[in-house]
Amino acid sequence: MHTLALALGAAVAIGLCAIGTSYAQGKIGSAGMGTLAERPELTGPVILGIAIPETAVILGFVIAAMIILMIK
Repeated sequence: MHTLALALGAAVAIGLCAIGTSYAQGKIGSAGMGTLAERPELTGPVILGIAIPETAVILGFVIAAMIILMIK
């Protein structure tokens, strides 16, 4: 039971982070494309804005990896 709970916790950690990040990147990406259509010189900040939410998935992966390491 303990192993199952840890595995479920790891799955939830990475799953919820991925869902939240995909939602945020979708909203930021659509707004960024509208911005780039009007002002192409803002390419750098738009790319940065799209990349920042990705850190949530990376942190979720780190947490999931730490949980998985507790199983062994």
